[in-house]
Amino acid sequence: MPDVALADYLLAAGLAVIAGLDRTAALQLMISRPIVAAPLTGWLLGDPLVGLQLGALVELLWIGRLPVGAAIPPDDTQVSIGGTVLAITMGTSLGYSGPGFIVFCTLIAMPLGKFGQYFDRLARHRNNRLLQNAEAGLDAGHLKVAETYHLIGLMHFAFSSLATFVVIVAGGSLLVPSLVALLLSPVVAAVNWLWLLFPLVGTAVFLGTINVKRSMSLFGASFTSAFLLLWLL
Repeated sequence: MPDVALADYLLAAGLAVIAGLDRTAALQLMISRPIVAAPLTGWLLGDPLVGLQLGALVELLWIGRLPVGAAIPPDDTQVSIGGTVLAITMGTSLGYSGPGFIVFCTLIAMPLGKFGQYFDRLARHRNNRLLQNAEAGLDAGHLKVAETYHLIGLMHFAFSSLATFVVIVAGGSLLVPSLVALLLSPVVAAVNWLWLLFPLVGTAVFLGTINVKRSMSLFGASFTSAFLLLWLL
């Protein structure tokens, strides 16, 4: 794996902010999806394959939990970006690699993604206040104030994304060396089952969010078709 310098952390942090804004506040180019954000992070750090593997895991697991309306799920964008940074940087410093270590870093990053819910709620709460101030300014005839508060609102979401990224990377950098000796071996031993479990759980969650009367039949048909396709290949 390549050596990781401070500039790489800064590049990843910049991508975390851009992808975080794309998630709900601006752009909407879908670069915030884990299957895109994680490989981009890996490419910036010199190992896109790690990002692609990790992004596929997170995408399948979170595919049914979207930040739509008032729903604020854990930040899958920052989990995928931060998890990729951990897999590459910790792999470089500790000498680990492979699918087992990628899954291990994903499992470390996932619970830290809950901090994204807190930071996102905080940003939205502050933006609610901005809306009230903007309305008061418009009533007073200050038209420029709407643009100013809009930009400040974007900054709130940017800081929310950056804070979540920092928590995942900093917290993970402390947890991975502490837990790797204890948990990596069981994860490596079960890695094939874990690769299967992630999409199964994600599919089950997704089916639970849609109104399909015969969801079990749909799940069974999709599951069987996937295995037949793998067998044919």
